[in-house]
Amino acid sequence: MTGTRPAGPQQTDVSLSTQAASGVIWLTVQKWAIRVSGLVTIAVLTRVLSPEDFGTVAAASTVLPFFYLLSDIGFSAYIIQADKIDRRMLSTSFWFSSVSGLLLAAALVVAAPLFGQVITSNDFVPVVQALSLCVVLTSVSSVPMALLRRRMKFRALAIQGTASAVVAQVVAVTMTLTGFGVWALVGQALASQVVMVLLAWFAAKWLPSFLFSRTEFSSMARFGGNVIGVEFLAMCRAWSEAAIVSSMLGLAALGYLNIAQRLVQIVQDLTGAALVPVSTVAFAKIRDSSSRLLSGYVRALRMTYAVMLPPLVLLAIAAPVILPVVFGDGWDQSAGLARILALAGVLVIGANLDYGLFYGAGKPGQWFVYAVIIDITSVAVVAISAQWGLEAVAYGALAVAAFATVCRWFFVARLLQVSPREIIGPFGFLTAAVLVSGGAGAVALVLTTGLAPILSIAITGIAVLLVHLIVMRLLARQIFLELAAFLPRLNRPSREHSAQPERSPR
Repeated sequence: MTGTRPAGPQQTDVSLSTQAASGVIWLTVQKWAIRVSGLVTIAVLTRVLSPEDFGTVAAASTVLPFFYLLSDIGFSAYIIQADKIDRRMLSTSFWFSSVSGLLLAAALVVAAPLFGQVITSNDFVPVVQALSLCVVLTSVSSVPMALLRRRMKFRALAIQGTASAVVAQVVAVTMTLTGFGVWALVGQALASQVVMVLLAWFAAKWLPSFLFSRTEFSSMARFGGNVIGVEFLAMCRAWSEAAIVSSMLGLAALGYLNIAQRLVQIVQDLTGAALVPVSTVAFAKIRDSSSRLLSGYVRALRMTYAVMLPPLVLLAIAAPVILPVVFGDGWDQSAGLARILALAGVLVIGANLDYGLFYGAGKPGQWFVYAVIIDITSVAVVAISAQWGLEAVAYGALAVAAFATVCRWFFVARLLQVSPREIIGPFGFLTAAVLVSGGAGAVALVLTTGLAPILSIAITGIAVLLVHLIVMRLLARQIFLELAAFLPRLNRPSREHSAQPERSPR
């Protein structure tokens, strides 16, 4: 008789790589769909709404993630990377998150006037109170979302994200054109959350039981304590920086900075936002083998550099041309900020991957130490640099990004138990590619000055991409070949797909 041989580590890694690549592609397609459709939305909004409107919602948005965090305290991250899950664990997480979400939303409504004493805007308090509904919606969907990520159902997640974003954009444009002002941005946020919650529950096909385990709660809380610490620091950093900029430079200045940050974030989302949800699951599956974890990380790091670099280089070169096309006139002050922040984005390209590595390896405590160092440094730099204006704040962010990159090299090397030189190695390709492709893009931008902005951007982007591919072919041939090999591989069913899927307890 002929038996089926169990898949070896190499075969498993190939299957896992294919699943991970498929997940990255699906989530990246989602981001492209959202951002491309969102360009129309933001083009309408920035032509009708004022910088103060964007600044108000940006300031309110720095408060919300803190309450999201407290409602979950890292339980969803625990579910994603846990070796085994059961009905009792999932139900414990759900009931805690749901009850916490309701209580925290009520607390946010009461506390909004206190936050309003820092932000000088008449609309700030009611905007925060309305957005408190997002806390409830996020908390009740945390377990279904975690289950979908754990099962690597990234196609379903991509469809949900796209549908919720499109509905939200329609709501935002409609409300803007009918004169709702800043409330159009509030409606956009609420509509997105409502659609996402409904679709997540439908796709997860899971219902909670009336169970709550103190033992399971304690296990999740120990892991989640470090997760909540990292996210709490990030929220404090965002809130502190927004308060510093708005108080020292004005709410309009915060609006200009927010638009520049949003443009950079769009580029990062289009190329690298899928790394965290995918890499966390992928690294969790191979964390028991140090050699496989090292090999997988270095391989993923090289590919991350190769894929994410061209759009950020293009933005760093052509932001003054891109920004008026995307956001309209009146945002010139954001253009110079976007160029500097894009360079900062180049330096921290690997940050999302490193985040996924530490969480997937079950070491959130080490990432917490890194977060303490970087977040405290960032707030201090903003407080100092804001004295010289917005441009100084942007250059300060660039300096912090360089410092953060060096720190991550040593933290990752320690986790993987290797020399920092093995982690720094792929950065050499990044440096060469930035210099050469950036130079080619700068020349193309100058030569196309007299053309229509869209055409100039397109030609500059093509120049950056072609030169980047040439550099990658010469200096990182293996990366070039592996990326080319992924597309046909994704069309073949993997062995893991044919295996019995993990069933979540109902």
